[in-house]
Amino acid sequence: MIEREIQVADYVSPSKLGDYVINPYVGCPHACRYCYASFMKRFTNHEEPWGEFLDVKRCAKPLGAKRLEGKSVFMSSVTDCYNPLEAKYGVTRRILEELAPIECRLSITTKSDLLLRDLDLLEARTGMFRRATFAFDGAEESKRGILVASSINTLDEEFRAEMDSASPIERRLAMLQTCHEHGIPTVLFMSPIFPYITDFRAIVERAAPFVDAVWFEHLKLRPGYKEDILAWIHARYPQFYRDYLRIYRDGDLSYWRELGAEAADFCERKGVPYQIFFLD
Repeated sequence: MIEREIQVADYVSPSKLGDYVINPYVGCPHACRYCYASFMKRFTNHEEPWGEFLDVKRCAKPLGAKRLEGKSVFMSSVTDCYNPLEAKYGVTRRILEELAPIECRLSITTKSDLLLRDLDLLEARTGMFRRATFAFDGAEESKRGILVASSINTLDEEFRAEMDSASPIERRLAMLQTCHEHGIPTVLFMSPIFPYITDFRAIVERAAPFVDAVWFEHLKLRPGYKEDILAWIHARYPQFYRDYLRIYRDGDLSYWRELGAEAADFCERKGVPYQIFFLD
């Protein structure tokens, strides 16, 4: 792993995912095979493959309470703010300490249970801000200044290990459960869903007792890794290969329409709030 520290002008950037996003790092050692953020490599001077380098951001500029007050802040969009090297550098924790008195809606998505190291800072936000709310299903809201989501698309640890180097699935689930027990709103982010492989029903059943909502997102195959994933499917799941070609080369969207309807029906019957981000 190539590590280097870089100076940046600002940690905070405007974002289409909300008002602002904070990415404490460039790169991610989790090295997900389907990582959409791998495009970030072209903005660095790294020759190493995505997943084999990490730039640690250093910034002297304060986050700015005035601009963040009452806004939504997302951590993180093109890195995992709790990648393994956060334990060494602590950039995310220092950002959370600076965010502590700021009344903003903070959401964190991670594949790492390292987040539990900062449980004290996250728990402190739960009853702090009267204006910080998150809508889970368009009706129900959680009056909290914090939301924690974890990406989980399988309960099969062998499959997980083929796809990423992040925390094992059971540790991610345990992290969500611990957050829930401490009053922190939690989301199961079922992403990315692999057609015919991800068993969404089993995952929802497993996590429903300790999550406030489930978000569904489909597998996107971008040019940088599309052929790798298709070759992997051909080798490991040959029975589904033609279906993947139909979806990802022929552009047949019927699978996602049908799956979206099934997921919505299942969650409604289970009484689990949900959002479906297919094809957007």
